[in-house]
Amino acid sequence: MSGIEEKLRQIEELANAEIGRAEKLDRLNDIRVSFLGKKGTLTQVLKSMKDVPPEERPQVGKWVNDTRARIEEQMEIYRARLEEEGLARRLREEEIDVTLPAKKPARGHRHPNTIALEEVERIFVGMGYEVLEGPEIEYDEYNFTKLNIPANHPAKDEQDTFYITDDILLRTQTSPVQARIMEQGKLPIRMIAPGRVFRSDEVDATHSPSFHQIEGLVIDKGITFADLKGTLEVFAKELFGADTRTKFRPHHFPFTEPSAEMDVSCFKCGGKGCRFCKGEGWIEILGCGMVHPHVLEMCGLDPDEYGGFAFGVGLERIALLKYEIDDMRLLYDNDVRFLKQF
Repeated sequence: MSGIEEKLRQIEELANAEIGRAEKLDRLNDIRVSFLGKKGTLTQVLKSMKDVPPEERPQVGKWVNDTRARIEEQMEIYRARLEEEGLARRLREEEIDVTLPAKKPARGHRHPNTIALEEVERIFVGMGYEVLEGPEIEYDEYNFTKLNIPANHPAKDEQDTFYITDDILLRTQTSPVQARIMEQGKLPIRMIAPGRVFRSDEVDATHSPSFHQIEGLVIDKGITFADLKGTLEVFAKELFGADTRTKFRPHHFPFTEPSAEMDVSCFKCGGKGCRFCKGEGWIEILGCGMVHPHVLEMCGLDPDEYGGFAFGVGLERIALLKYEIDDMRLLYDNDVRFLKQF
């Protein structure tokens, strides 16, 4: 009995000495394994219990457990001391200069399309227009019929239009918003309707199956083509610069009569001709015209009393021109290197 007791005392003294020399927490853990682990010195004493007479085993077991408890207590005392000393050392060595500027997190910004749209909205709101929206999934009646596009018209070809059912489709233009607003009969009307539209186009530098349009409409008494020209001239000068000139060319749209396409003088060369305008001095920008009398009738308005004009411009076209982008796909590739330029 006395031999085992003496051996336990020696193990405890050796463990305390090792603990006292430990300078790091890792070393303290090694000491724990060396003395208290499965193959540790103290554990070996427990394994030798088979050689102890049965009547003495309870007493030997108590000595071993008491020795383990004292060693663990000593380890915890030193662990707390080492952790405290480590914290104090880090506080001395890892000083933080709170006066240094912090790292700024990366911040996003508006997309070129959004920037261009907000600019167009600012211009027309400044002229007294409302900004209105309509559904992207539309009835054939509003997308075509009420805009003077009858059945069997080429624009209704299923190769060009995403039909959901025979009567429901993804709108091909934002003009249906005009019909919906005119039906309400709240006159006069001065509105623009920006939004996403869909056409069955192949993706290339100037086409996409999903893009954006901005449709404009004015309905009132005494509206003339001169009002249309004056409005769009102000729009062009605000958007592209005070020196911008406009030119109207006859065209055909089913929902306007007469109809025209509007060009603006090249804002790069001032109309002299350059690579940007392909040497012509002019850039096509939008389509427009006086609202067709039949469209007014189908929307419940008297064409003998009311008239108006409408126009439509592609939002991507404005962004491409304004920021001199030569490929529409760049707007949707989500390349941060490209978007950071704006």
